[in-house]
Amino acid sequence: MKKVKVDKENCIGCGLCVAVAEKTFFLNDEGKSEVKEDPKDTEEKIQEAIDSCPVQVISWAE
Repeated sequence: MKKVKVDKENCIGCGLCVAVAEKTFFLNDEGKSEVKEDPKDTEEKIQEAIDSCPVQVISWAE
């Protein structure tokens, strides 16, 4: 599976990624999105979360 990353610096903590792919993302203590250690969502579900991010801070890692 491809790796996904979040630019926490620019994340606004809206939580859409968690709502779409709760097996991959969570909001940390600062209210910013992070990727779980062992993501369980499909790549399609993760892509949906990437596409739904209003500030476009989620992407596939190179």
